[in-house]
Amino acid sequence: MSKKTFFITGANSGFGLAIATAAIADGHAVIGTVRSDAGRAKLAELLPAAKTVLCDVTEFDRIPYVVEDVEHEHGPVDVLINNAGYGHEGVLEESPLEEMRRQFDVNVFGAVAVAKAFLPRFRSRRRGFIINVTSMGGMITMPGIGYYCGSKFALQGISEVMRSEMAPFGVHVTTLCPGSFRTDWAGRSMVRTDRSIADYDLLFDPIRQARQEKSGQQLGDPAKLATAVLTLIDSDNPPPQLLLGSDALTFVSARIERLQAEIEAWKSVTLSTDG
Repeated sequence: MSKKTFFITGANSGFGLAIATAAIADGHAVIGTVRSDAGRAKLAELLPAAKTVLCDVTEFDRIPYVVEDVEHEHGPVDVLINNAGYGHEGVLEESPLEEMRRQFDVNVFGAVAVAKAFLPRFRSRRRGFIINVTSMGGMITMPGIGYYCGSKFALQGISEVMRSEMAPFGVHVTTLCPGSFRTDWAGRSMVRTDRSIADYDLLFDPIRQARQEKSGQQLGDPAKLATAVLTLIDSDNPPPQLLLGSDALTFVSARIERLQAEIEAWKSVTLSTDG
């Protein structure tokens, strides 16, 4: 692979840090965004070769200026890794709408705002690669993470449209759909709504407990995900989405099978509405 410049949001932890580490080890240049001076110091300590930029992805109006300054100082960016995001856990009835708004501001609006800052640049150069990190939760659902799944479903759909619109200009767009990995997504980084309705205890309490107990012991290895990302970027024909992890493959495949069965079961009703 020719040497490229990566712009990675949320680069000081989780997938962002893993991808940044692998990219630098492979000889690429990395510009990583962080939200605070503490995050900048952490990234500088962990990965001194990375360039760091302060950027909160929810400061939508500021993002184009951040990108302009980055390209002015470091030259054209080749690969955008839209990684910044977090998980919200909570039963829908118990979870305030304000928590949903914040979830979408970061996971959807933030990712789209960063992508939109790069779209005209990639289009004019007739090259570029955008990887929007979604989740297997953007293709399947699970009780207790409705806001999170909703945000990832939204980004999944927007990414598919982005892919179609940018394809004529030689720009690739792929969503990364990981399963459970050993990051802090289910630990410190997750926002959890307090329980308040006893009717949901039997359904949800075991799910919350199992997720907390499993945190840090998931099968997925972030370093191997990063290697897969470098393989993806080197492809001349990347897929619309890339599942990562055996659990993602199992759960999404099962969902597709159920969907096909549901379509067939209701086919006569579906066709009955044509005039």
